[in-house]
Formats: sequence, structure tokens, C-alpha cells
Amino acid sequence: MKRVVITGQGTINALGHSVPETLAAFREGRCGIGELDIQDLDRLSIRIGGQVRGYDPEAHFNRQQIALYDRFTQFTLLAARQAVGQAGLTFSDELSEEAGGVLGTSGGGMNTLDENYRSVYEEGKNRVHPFVVPKLMNNAAASHVSMAYNLKGPSFTVATACASSNHAMGQAFQMIRSGMSRVMVTGGSESMLCFGGIKAWEGLRVMSKDACRPFSANRNGMVQGEGAAVFVFEEYEHATARGAEILAEVIGFAMTSDASDIVMPSRQGAARAIAGALRDARLAPADVGYINAHGTGTAANDKTECAAVADVFGAHADRLMMSSTKSMHGHLIGGTGAVELLACIMALREGVIAPTVGYEEPDPECALDVVPNEAREVQVDVVLSNAFAFGGLNAVLALRRV
Repeated sequence: MKRVVITGQGTINALGHSVPETLAAFREGRCGIGELDIQDLDRLSIRIGGQVRGYDPEAHFNRQQIALYDRFTQFTLLAARQAVGQAGLTFSDELSEEAGGVLGTSGGGMNTLDENYRSVYEEGKNRVHPFVVPKLMNNAAASHVSMAYNLKGPSFTVATACASSNHAMGQAFQMIRSGMSRVMVTGGSESMLCFGGIKAWEGLRVMSKDACRPFSANRNGMVQGEGAAVFVFEEYEHATARGAEILAEVIGFAMTSDASDIVMPSRQGAARAIAGALRDARLAPADVGYINAHGTGTAANDKTECAAVADVFGAHADRLMMSSTKSMHGHLIGGTGAVELLACIMALREGVIAPTVGYEEPDPECALDVVPNEAREVQVDVVLSNAFAFGGLNAVLALRRV
């Protein structure tokens, strides 16, 4: 089995347009959630989100590209540009055939879908742009990344709602570990902050109108975000042979299905995924110092996740740190696990644990150390990243400091 390391990372999200900007926000406990700037906001009851501010597509892409790239694809390409640039790789000759890309998304080209429904049904137009289908398809971002970097190995998209990015990164990890690929560009993206995207989520009645407060007793729902994070996963020997800087090592992955309810999470399903990641990484519970929680800020998710962690870690659960960075960047649905992996890598490399901001009242059903409101400087050697999706699909990654 090959060792798998991370040699590049990139992002654009509500906290910043780069990794340094995002990590600075994590350290400061700065929240990127605010009032949305979208069309028909007055027709929505949910008017807040983790929106990417100050973004101008024309600063990054030409007109033909903009006509072909939905917002989620644009975000993916910008994050990939940063990650591949940091990794210092050029995909040519044999390496191009041994490199691929696996990305996660849930809504895909939701902005394109929203714009064209509006055009046809509200404005009465009878034609749409010929690129609507290639622009809105879920695999658009993965395909454009493969073309941008000459990735001729396995490239595809994973769509498992809120666990999409973790499932994608887990697949990338397994492909390299098994010897199928030497390098994988992986992560996820989402951009559902448009009228149709928000209106659909309003119907679920799981959204907060004022703030995301994971694990706090007065939490009242999740807040959506948008953006992308992309990483370069690489075979350890390949990375060291070329003198690459290693950010962290991926050492374990597990995925489970609750097989019980389409929206209500299962304590047992989440616990099996966490325990599976520990087994896969050959870790004891006491080895883990920090968990980046799924932590959506909904009543059901937060208490279920805390119970699952307590089941797996036993007495060590009281010594664990577990925070939800969704409180700062919002819930990016299919892209959320990727942005959260940035906080995991920061914990390993810099010894800084990103906080759970907005925490106001202790909840006896969430009685773990959730690193409330302020970042903490603590050196940790092993971290986990949890993702538990609608549909009962769970994916947990384990990383180690190098």
C-alpha cells in the first residue's frame, strides 16, 4: 500500500479568496456569514449565507470561458490553480496518464439552472444558450480541471449531498494508495446561493434566519455557504523524490450508510464511519487530538454527532477538541468537507485549532470541548474530518502531521 500525502491546497470561500486569507479568518474566529446579495432576495425568508464577496469572474476568465463555466466551476478552477501551483507539478508524458481528478458537488451548476428557468418560465423566452447542459452538469468542474492540467487518468464527480467532498477525497486517497494513480487533484465546490437554491432549502425548515451556532443550546439551523477547496494528493515516494513540500499525510478513510432515514442522521451510522477511519489508519482512539465536526447547527445533527463521538472514543472524548468551521464559512453542502480540510491541515502544520464561533449556551447533549469562539494553540499529531450527509451517507478522513 502506498503512502499518500498532500502537496498543494487552494480555496475561494466566504472567508477569503486564498488559503492564507482563509487560515487568517480561522485563527481570528472571523465569521464570513452575512446578508445575501442575490436577485429576488425579498421573496425569500432566508436572507443570509456565506457568500463569496468581491468576486469578479472577468478578473480570472475570458468571455468565452465565462459563457461555459458556471460559478461552481469557476470556483473549482481558481482553487485548483492555487493547489497545483503550490504543488509545483506539470502533468505531461507518463505522469499525465497516471494523474486524475475526483471532485465533489451536490448542486452542480445551480446558478445556470436558476438563470435559465427564470429565462424560460418568467421571461417567456423560447431558447436557451447552447452551453446550458455542459455548464450545469455536475461533472463540469472535474472535466474542466482535467482539461486545464492534462489529467488523463481517472476523473469524475461524486455527488453525495453534504459528504460529497469527503467521499471524493477518500476515493482519490484510495486510488493512490492502491497504486492506480500517482497524483490526484481532489476536493469539492458548491454555489447554490441563488433564488432557486435557497427557496428549495427553505422548504426543509432546517435553515437559520440569523446565525450558525453549532453545538450551542440555542442553535436554530444551518446557514448555506459557497466556494471551493482543491488539493493535490500525491504518492509519498513521488513527492519526496522531487523534493515537494508535504503539508500532511492522509492515513485513513471510511464510509458508511445509515440505511434508515433520508434526512434524520443516525448515531450508529456516524459512529461506524468514525471507527472505520480509525481502523483503516491503524489508530487508537487516544491518538486523535482534533476532529473537524460536521456540526451543521441543526438540533438533530449536532447532538447525534456528539453521541457518536462519545460512543467511539469513550473516556478520551472528554480530552478531544472538536469544532465546526461551518459557523464561519457556512455549509457548502457538496464542497464543505474540502474547505474544512483546510482547518485540519492548519491544526497539524501550525498547531492552531479553528474555533466554533457563535457558541452562546452549553447544551448537555453536546457536552464535548467544541473550542468555543476563540482559536486555540495546541499541537496535535492526528485529526479526523467528519461528513454526514442527507440520505445517511457518511465519510470520515484521517490525517497525520508529517
